[in-house]
Amino acid sequence: MAYSTNEMMTVAAARRLKNGSVCFVGIGLPSKAANLARLTSSPDVVLIYESGPIGAKPSVLPLSIGDGELAETADTVVPTGEIFRYWLQGGRIDVGFLGAAQVDRFGNINTTVVGDYHQPKVRLPGAGGAPEIAGSAKSVLIILKQSSRSFVDKLDFITSVGHGEGGDSRKRLGLPGAGPVGIITDLCIMEPEEGSHEFVVTALHPGVTREQVVAATGWAIRFADQVNTTAEPTETELTALRDLEARTAAAHGQAPGEA
Repeated sequence: MAYSTNEMMTVAAARRLKNGSVCFVGIGLPSKAANLARLTSSPDVVLIYESGPIGAKPSVLPLSIGDGELAETADTVVPTGEIFRYWLQGGRIDVGFLGAAQVDRFGNINTTVVGDYHQPKVRLPGAGGAPEIAGSAKSVLIILKQSSRSFVDKLDFITSVGHGEGGDSRKRLGLPGAGPVGIITDLCIMEPEEGSHEFVVTALHPGVTREQVVAATGWAIRFADQVNTTAEPTETELTALRDLEARTAAAHGQAPGEA
């Protein structure tokens, strides 16, 4: 089956979510990938959203953390304070799944502003629970489309800390967990280099060249000694993803492809 680069990105991200893991999910691309994982490779994944649903199994993708679909399909719903204090800060979240507007070579995230904070070119949605997720989850996955505008040498604002300045920066900041362990884009997969914690390319999606990745990155991106090729989406994965998007579009009155 033919597939788009966005579908490749979503499928590749879904595969990173281990079955049985407890995942704190962000809205948007992280939610799409996490729910695809639940529908395919990881049926026993436990999805938690900031508003309090635990074990959410939405049939369509939520518009926001307040979408009733999350509460209606969850195993239980608890207060937001319990989600953060007991589950997240208590070390019970295996994976935080986050999106970003900008990311740097150490997996730090900006979702606040583009440009000067006081006179920004663009005011972004803001932090939400992302700083706490990035700080306290046992590990973090980041998903976003790749361009030199989103993969920048220096963030305009650090909303959520990944590996800080690299090296043992995260440890010195007193942050638990491994921090970001993967950045999944429409071109490739990046993982932190041992020691430096700088993200390097470990896999290219089918048909993508190193030159494309270099052109779409705002820093001097490096490649691992062994760079793999991402396995193409299977028919099962694509069918599940497209059915999910179609259900979402129908439920929210969207045109096909907007889900």
